[in-house]
Amino acid sequence: MKLIEPPSCSSPSVVVFVGRNRRGQWVAQEQNGLYGGLFVSRAQALKYALFENGQRLDTIVELPREIELDMSRQPQTGNDRRVA
Repeated sequence: MKLIEPPSCSSPSVVVFVGRNRRGQWVAQEQNGLYGGLFVSRAQALKYALFENGQRLDTIVELPREIELDMSRQPQTGNDRRVA
């Protein structure tokens, strides 16, 4: 019998935040800024988030506060070194 680990055990969870911006548009954005978008409805923001994160509803966090789409952040990797 071969044991198979569920996806949550073999890969790190990616959190996607969903909420409204100050103009009332719906925002979906991955926690590190790798992907995101603006949407006219909550349903479309959730559909996008599910598509991008592999249908993992448990990794989507709906925020009660405003969220602004920020695609200027650089993704974090283990090889990043800061120079002072």
